[in-house]
Amino acid sequence: QVHVVESGGGLVQPGGSLRLSCAASGTIFSANAMGWYRQGPGKQRELVARIARGGTTNYEDSVKGRFTISRDNAKNTVYLQMNSLKPEDAAVYYCYVLLLNKEYWGQGTQVTVSS
Repeated sequence: QVHVVESGGGLVQPGGSLRLSCAASGTIFSANAMGWYRQGPGKQRELVARIARGGTTNYEDSVKGRFTISRDNAKNTVYLQMNSLKPEDAAVYYCYVLLLNKEYWGQGTQVTVSS
């Protein structure tokens, strides 16, 4: 059974950085796509960044130039380097995995941006 485990959230001051990690285990197949979604208080869940198996990336407009997504296909692991964090980036970040036409989600990791 596929398990998705994410980590790296925490408290950071505005302008600071965090690096999120997420690993999909329990499969010998490489994920077709991996990414990160987030949901802030009273807001809908939104796509933050996505990376396909071949390396193509997509970013939500507000994080372009500040966040970088990367992956290790052999480990089925995805990372999100978040720089220049803003208060509006505060949310629960969820790891997303697309594998063999099925979607898998992590439990979420809290990112708090506050002075």
